[in-house]
Amino acid sequence: MTYVFDTGPFVVLRNYYPSTFKSVWSGLDQVAGDGTLVSTREVFNELQNFNDAPFVQAWAKSKKWLFETPSNEELAFVAKIFEIEHFRTLIGSKELLKGTPVADPFVIASAAIKSGMVVTQEKLKPNAAKIPNICAHFGIPYTDLEGFMTIQNWAF
Repeated sequence: MTYVFDTGPFVVLRNYYPSTFKSVWSGLDQVAGDGTLVSTREVFNELQNFNDAPFVQAWAKSKKWLFETPSNEELAFVAKIFEIEHFRTLIGSKELLKGTPVADPFVIASAAIKSGMVVTQEKLKPNAAKIPNICAHFGIPYTDLEGFMTIQNWAF
């Protein structure tokens, strides 16, 4: 299974200092290296703008290859998401006005095309245009960082 990481799990990882949580980071290195963990270019851009943990940014920069540019199939799936009027609110007016990166639709599309699972910290909320809601609509599995670690059978 391919796991497509949203920005949220990387933000949570700022609490896992590499010098203290060596096994977390070696596990991440392993799943990134074997192609199990991927992400999108837009997540990389969000991390550069919003993540205040230099070691997370350094890790992302050292693994920039895993932050993929969306394929034509993924772009077509993003368009499919936005065919649903309610899901258009996934991109907020603030992001539109400022031109800041918005990774969510690309993360979802990547998981859909790769038959993968989205890893996000967002929670399913009734009538929301959040990653879990869109994943549920399209039948795309999702989990959070703890769920990902459980699936990987990581124990610390």
